[in-house]
Amino acid sequence: MTMDSKPLFGKVALLGIGLIGSSMAHAMRRAGLAAHIAGFARNPETLDAAERIGFADSLHDDPRAAVRDADFVVLATPVGAFAELAKEIAPHLKRGAIVSDAGSVKTAVIGAVAPYLPQGVHFVPAHPIAGTEQSGPEAGFAELFDGRWCVLTPAAGTDSQAIETVKTFWRRCGSEVETMDAKHHDLVLAITSHVPHLIAYNIVGTADDLEAVTQGEVIKYSAGGFRDFTRIAASDPTMWRDVFLNNREAVLEMLGRFTEDLTALQRAIRWGDGETLFNLFTRTRAIRRSIIDAGQDTAAPNFGRSRARRS
Repeated sequence: MTMDSKPLFGKVALLGIGLIGSSMAHAMRRAGLAAHIAGFARNPETLDAAERIGFADSLHDDPRAAVRDADFVVLATPVGAFAELAKEIAPHLKRGAIVSDAGSVKTAVIGAVAPYLPQGVHFVPAHPIAGTEQSGPEAGFAELFDGRWCVLTPAAGTDSQAIETVKTFWRRCGSEVETMDAKHHDLVLAITSHVPHLIAYNIVGTADDLEAVTQGEVIKYSAGGFRDFTRIAASDPTMWRDVFLNNREAVLEMLGRFTEDLTALQRAIRWGDGETLFNLFTRTRAIRRSIIDAGQDTAAPNFGRSRARRS
């Protein structure tokens, strides 16, 4: 990948240095995007881990200190903390600074952050659609965003140069970039990410509650498909709690549709309607192939898992 090596920003402040924030720092280092990377976390253990890894030039337990003189500020904590963070940092933002985020919900984030930002500060919400089930500063790596999509959802009237700068930032981090209406984004992500996570959490919880099947059997025989649900269900609980609380309208809409379709499947199984089942499975197999063709996953056996790293 060829990238312009000239720094895009003098100082970038990452408010949140878990998987996404630390990966952004590594990607910025790789691409030479910032002269100075400042990281913020309230947890001393998180700051200690970040210091050991060394992906930031300065680390802070006060977000106001982190954003001082920053050209680009990214909110990368769970989205439930955004409103309080925005309120706290607003008086300390540099005029002309760009504020963005990495949350997977956009309508609620805009409502939580935009009212606090002063005039002369540009807000360009973003969602890098990338991640793993790991969390914390140690989980980050520069390649996380390579070939993945980052969706920007700026409001009408947002400074066009600020939008272009954020597009350039994410492209140099390795992402493909698309701009989308915030409400539409939330509907798309509800079906592609949020509802699948909810289903995974639910099915793993159901297995844990079963009395007829022991936990040992669940673990021992998990390769039958359950294992892949557990990977998703291992994602950060605070982040996902906030996602569902902040995207409830879209999630409930998609859950309603999912429930209707699940009822139809239940009926097909009850009445031995093999044609309905076969047609659905054929259609969904084609979707899987389309995802692989689009470069968003691998067709390697066992989903590309290393035999040495059982994940």
